[in-house]
Amino acid sequence: MKKFLLLTLLFSLILACQEKLIEKGNPEYIKEIKNWHKKRIENLKKENGWLNLVGLYWLKEGENSFGSNEANDLIFPKKAPAFIGKFFLKDSIVRVEINENVDVFSDGKKIKSLELKNDKDGNPTILQHGSLRWYIIKRGNKYGVRLRDIESELVKNFKGIETFPINEDWKIEAKFEPYNPPKKIFVPNIIGMIEEESSPGSLVFTKDGKTFKLDVLDEGDSYFLIFADETSGKETYGGGRFLYIKKPAPNEKIYIDFNKAYNPPCVFTKYATCPLPPQQNYLKLRITAGEKKYGDH
Repeated sequence: MKKFLLLTLLFSLILACQEKLIEKGNPEYIKEIKNWHKKRIENLKKENGWLNLVGLYWLKEGENSFGSNEANDLIFPKKAPAFIGKFFLKDSIVRVEINENVDVFSDGKKIKSLELKNDKDGNPTILQHGSLRWYIIKRGNKYGVRLRDIESELVKNFKGIETFPINEDWKIEAKFEPYNPPKKIFVPNIIGMIEEESSPGSLVFTKDGKTFKLDVLDEGDSYFLIFADETSGKETYGGGRFLYIKKPAPNEKIYIDFNKAYNPPCVFTKYATCPLPPQQNYLKLRITAGEKKYGDH
């Protein structure tokens, strides 16, 4: 009798595990999510993707020499010239001067001295030498140099990201509740800063008979969501996940599709400055949809 019960339990566990691996949803929806994820992987591998980051260097006020030689203030990888030049930070303006006999390009033109735009407006000045690309980022009142190598090993060896099985049940109808006026929320980041952001409202949804609420950020035609749940730090990244929600047209319903929840850049590289979920966006719910954690992060 005990043997029979043990076999029955074992069989039930096997069935349960198999069920967890089964995709659920109509074929068109499953195809949509697979295509979305495929494009997501392709974007990660692009020149402006997150897999090729190889350095992040914070500037001090005044002069900052850079190159691969250890005598520099900012030490680039060995494949860079020993002494490339200097960054000058003064009154929130960053200027670069390139040493003689070093070829550095911006927008296809060789440069020797140039004032640099940072990434806050989405159009930073990108400098190039060989396979290396770098530009200025601004975080709070700090300025840094973000360095990419388009021939990085991570891009070459990247095998993709494991996801939960696609399940259309995790595409959930929600209600947008606006804040009037917009609500100030505090968004921490991985480097220890806290940014004050403006939230236009929250998305309210029901799952398993319980109601949940998430504050969003406005991203033009979409809402941007930073959230954590009870899989965070276990099956998924401990620093939460990201999700974009398309704004509906008038009289259209709005949906949160957790199958499109994805990892922040910090999952792949220590050179990113990812925002973390605001305290109110930690959900007491296991969201078994979207991307799982990657590697050892």
